[in-house]
Formats: sequence, C-alpha cells, structure tokens
Amino acid sequence: MTITHPVRVYASEEKLARADQLAHKIAAVATDPVEVTAEVEEMVINRILDNASVAIASLNRSPIISARGQALASTAGPGGAGAGIFGVDIAQKKVSPEWAAWANGVAVRELDYHDTFLAAEYSHPGDNIPPILAVAQHKGNTGHDLLRGIATGYEIQVDLAKAICLHRHKIDHVAHLGPSAAAGIGTLLRLDTETVFQSIGQALHTTTATRQSRKGEISTWKAHAPAFAGKMAVEAVDRALRGQTSPVPIYEGEDGFIAWMLDGPDAHYEVPLPEPGEAKRAILDTYTKEHSAEYQAQAWIDLARKLHREHPEFAQAENIEKIVLHTSHHTHYVIGSGANDPQKYDPTATRETLDHSIPYIFTVMLQDGVWDHVASYAPERAQRPETVALWHKVTTEEDPEWTRRYHSLDPQEKAFGGRAEILLTDGTVFSEEIAVADAHPLGARPFGRQQYIQKLRTLAEGKVEDFELNRFIEAAENLSHLKAGELDQLNITASIQLEEAREGIF
Repeated sequence: MTITHPVRVYASEEKLARADQLAHKIAAVATDPVEVTAEVEEMVINRILDNASVAIASLNRSPIISARGQALASTAGPGGAGAGIFGVDIAQKKVSPEWAAWANGVAVRELDYHDTFLAAEYSHPGDNIPPILAVAQHKGNTGHDLLRGIATGYEIQVDLAKAICLHRHKIDHVAHLGPSAAAGIGTLLRLDTETVFQSIGQALHTTTATRQSRKGEISTWKAHAPAFAGKMAVEAVDRALRGQTSPVPIYEGEDGFIAWMLDGPDAHYEVPLPEPGEAKRAILDTYTKEHSAEYQAQAWIDLARKLHREHPEFAQAENIEKIVLHTSHHTHYVIGSGANDPQKYDPTATRETLDHSIPYIFTVMLQDGVWDHVASYAPERAQRPETVALWHKVTTEEDPEWTRRYHSLDPQEKAFGGRAEILLTDGTVFSEEIAVADAHPLGARPFGRQQYIQKLRTLAEGKVEDFELNRFIEAAENLSHLKAGELDQLNITASIQLEEAREGIF
C-alpha cells in the first residue's frame, strides 16, 4: 500500500533526521529491490517505442541539430563504453552519457508529442528515459536493469507531480524531473541509499528554473529544459559517486526549495510513495499523445475533429459569433486565453507558442479535420486569413467542475477536456463536451502496442529503413532479455542525411 508522507519546512535548529527527509525517502524507494510487474514492463516498452517515434520525427529540426552537434563534440570517458544518439550509427560514434541524455532528451521533447501526467503539477515522465538509457548503455547494463530504472523514474516523477504544485509559483515542471531521473539512475546502477540521496539533492538544486520558458513568446529552450534536467541528473549521480554532497535538507530546509520557491515557511504537502516491497506502478497512470500538442489540447483536438465531420459550417468564421471552451483552471491559464498572452493569437508566433495555444489548435482542427505535427503549425497555415478570423473568436473560461475533475484522484472521473459552446451568427447555440482524448485509456480509441508501433512507423517513414525499424522494435519488445552490453540495440540509425549544427564554442 502507498504511504503518504507529510512534508513541511523545518527551521535549522529542528534538525530534521536524514531518514525523515523527502529526498532520503525517495532514495529509499529507488534502492528498494522490488521487481517490475508484467503490466509495467509492457508499458515501459510502449514508452521506449513512443520516445523513439517522436525523436525520429525531430531529427532535422533546429533544436535537435544544435543539441546533437554539442553532444557529438564529446567522447566516451574511461568510465564506460559511451552512449548513442538518436539517428547516429552507434557502431560508428558513441558519446559521454550526459551528452547523449542531452541530445536525446531534446529530440524526445521537441514536438511535445510523447507521454504526460497531469495532477497538482504536470509532467512528461518519458523525459526520464533518455538519461537512464544513456547511463545504461555507457555502463553496460542489462535490459532488466534498464526496466527497473525507468520504472523508478516514472514512479518518482508521478508521485511528486501528484503532491507538489510548481507552476503556481512559476517554477518550471522539470524541477521534479531532475530528482526522478537521478533516482532512476540510482536504481539502474543498484547504488546505496546515501549515494542516491545525495544525487537527488544535487539534481533538484541544479534544475530549478522559472516558467518563463513556457510563457509569452515560447522559445526553443522549451525542448531543452527537460534535457538539461536529465543531463544534470547524470552529472549529479556522477558527483555523488565521487563522494560529493548536496544541500541538506534540500526540500524542507528553512532556506530550501519549498520555503523560498514554493508555498513558503508554512507549506505542507502530502507526498505518496510506495511502501517497502511495493511494486512501482505509476507509469500505468500516465498517458501518451495521439497529436503533437500540449496534453490538455488532446481531447479538444478530438472534439474539433468530430465537429469538423458533423458540422462543417462551424469552420467558417462568417457563421460564428464566438466559441467558448469551458475547461479546467490549468487549461485556461496555461494554453488558453486566461494566460493573457497575446502571442497565443499571433499568426506569426513561434511553433512552440502555437502548440501551447488552444484557441489556435481548436480552430485549425475545426477547419482541417486532420492534425499534422509539421503542417498544422506551418507559418502559411497559421497566417491564413480565414483561420485568423475564426481563431480570434475562440476563448477559454475556467469551469469549477472541469477543474475539480482535472484534479480528481479517481482515474474514472479525472478529465482533461471540457465543454465547447458555439454561438452562431443566427443566434443558434451549440454545445458539446469531451472528458478525455480518444487515445486515453478511457477514451474512444485507447492506445495499445499496435497504436504505439503505428505511430512509430508513421513518424519514421522516409527517415529510417524498414529493416532498421523492425530491428529496433524487436529489440524493444525483448527488453527484459537484453544482456549486459546489448542496450546499444535500442538506438536507431537514420537513413536520411543528418544536418550539421552551426559552429559553437566546442
């Protein structure tokens, strides 16, 4: 049974015992030698496939080219064999694991197209996979080791996201990723609890940043932020292994993370963690994306697709007086008009900004009926006069019931959609709602292994040879049987020419 741990700020003179500190409790979960269940193993494989699909689709996008160029400048050190970079033939080039985590982390996140978990905080737990896999390849671990490490990474990030809200204090959500990735690496390498504890503290301390990376004119750093957290997690574990210590207590200290960056000296959180011997199952609470957009947009895209089919007249701006999307607090204030970001209505906005604009996304899907990770965000698509005219008639409003359902701990009622209310120019009012995306486990067409593989094949088309893709899929599905040194099989070599980065410092 999961144990809920109270967490608060302690004055220095209270001398909170190490075993009672959240970072130490997380480390104890990471070092618990519990085995992975069959359900969790199945889902870990799905997410390895999912990460690969979106990384391949991004290979020649600017942030990936830059990150790959930086990583290729590194070499594998004496501590291991090195790790691979998506798209690059691993037999020809391996790099230091922290740089592989960096390059692959950017590739996985760039299109905002992989798995998600939304609760008190939001997260993309698949961001744990690049750093854990990079270390596993470098150190020659087995598939079973990797499986256990990934299960831990997901468990810790989900548990932190359930309990500790970051965005309310304008702290970027990757502050939960540094500790979770460090914990996952600790499990992978079978480290002792004290070493993992020190790693978690350093990882949190170095990965706390503001949410400006996801506000206003959103930049290419949006894809780099989680990769940076993964890279810092690898380095934090390395330092801890070398005997270096971290700020203590990192969460609860009177000058610590909670006291000065979150709810302050009077803060109180209840963090759920597995009890000793309990399997790590949090990955089963997460969900992937059918569409390349912020997760809160997934259900709205599906509703817009349905309305496109059934009510084509809604796609014409001259027929519409206004469209109001009644939704959760988070959706309204992060990707809706409640953000008060004029860029969310700007036809010349960046791709990163548009994929965080539900007014834009709903409009395009209402007009096109299909969603493409490239074409739907193209400047020529965003700047169509008929699109801009309809787009500027779409707003969001918070609905307390949809906010309650968004935060519900009951998976049967937890929801990420809302109700669309469309006022036509003739006075007719149309209303329809959707609770979860079609691909959600409770949706109209839940994703299973077949859908993950189809997503991979679709996004890899023209970029990876069929024999190479089949080889990778077979290796991923055989994950728990991969022997020491065989994790290089989880890299993919592209068939396209990989663009080279602009010259930097190194």
